[in-house]
Amino acid sequence: MNIIAVTACSTGIAETYMAAEVLERCARTRGHSIKVETQGALGILDALSSQDIESADIAILTNDIAINGNDRFTGLKTFHVSIDDILESPQDIILAIHSES
Repeated sequence: MNIIAVTACSTGIAETYMAAEVLERCARTRGHSIKVETQGALGILDALSSQDIESADIAILTNDIAINGNDRFTGLKTFHVSIDDILESPQDIILAIHSES
C-alpha cells in the first residue's frame, strides 16, 4: 500500500516530528511505502508533491489542528487521527487503514 501522511500538532514542536518518525517506521515494518509531510515549528518539511498524492492509496491526516493545504486530499481516501493516537498505538493505525483499503 502507498501511504501519505501529514502530521501537525498544536505546538508544532516534538510531537509533530515524533509522530512522523513512528508512522514511517510502522508502515515500513508492515511492508508499505510511506511519505510523511510535517507541519510544525520549522514550517512545512518534506512537502507532499502532487505526484505523491496522486499515487497514494490513502492519506493519514492528524486532526489536532487544521492542516495547511487540506484541500489537496479531496477525492483521496483519508484516515483522520490525533497525534496522541499515533504516538500511543501506531501499529493499530496502520492495521486499521490496511483493513479499510
